[in-house]
Amino acid sequence: MTQKPPDGETAAFSTNRLRETLACERPQERLEKFGPAALSDTELLALLLRSGTRGQDVLTLASRLIQEAGSLAALVPWREAEFRRLRGIGRVKGLQLVAVLEVARRVAGQQGGESPLLTRAELIAAYLQPVASGLEVEKFWVLCLNRKNRLLKRVEVTSGTATAALAHPREVFRAAIRESASALVCAHNHPSGDPAPSAADVQVTRLWERSHKCVYVKRRIMGSGHGRRSPLGRNLRSEAVGRFP
Repeated sequence: MTQKPPDGETAAFSTNRLRETLACERPQERLEKFGPAALSDTELLALLLRSGTRGQDVLTLASRLIQEAGSLAALVPWREAEFRRLRGIGRVKGLQLVAVLEVARRVAGQQGGESPLLTRAELIAAYLQPVASGLEVEKFWVLCLNRKNRLLKRVEVTSGTATAALAHPREVFRAAIRESASALVCAHNHPSGDPAPSAADVQVTRLWERSHKCVYVKRRIMGSGHGRRSPLGRNLRSEAVGRFP
């Protein structure tokens, strides 16, 4: 008796896209001949997946992944369990995809060229977008700036739980002084997606205000989109901007 494929997978069982594709038109051959820019999102993802499963070739699996997420970029915040929901992706392959996408996210946050100018909340949000995208825990960063408000260094001070990542003023100002910064920005993400300040946010900002009279502290909120499928994926807050005399 012939086994009936699960709903939605009939096409995958009846058609092997990779096998029906001419050898010279397969992703690896196209990569060697034309370079990565010539490949579609599905082809690039198929190369990372390397293989499909019985009845489902790797191109079909890659296409289903992108379709499920909505876009290639929307896969960045996915965790192993989410990848494993799709037939053909097990624990090892799921972890490999998580690692590759984390590398891509970090590279995007470390682009070279002239240091970014961070004079407004929206500029800070745009800079931190690839860094904070998809994070499941709160992280706290100090952005050390020069006198022209260009970034000297981004310092991750703490990495907390799903609801908290507090930073003592000692750690904040230590990072700025170590980099000889003329100004600093403190920022953290909210994995919940809610940009409203928590009681802990308010408390720690007041602590910074009292900790050093030579530092001018101004509250500023950075809006950054809502929900897991937003471009940023998580909300960010900049708790304070400080300038040294």
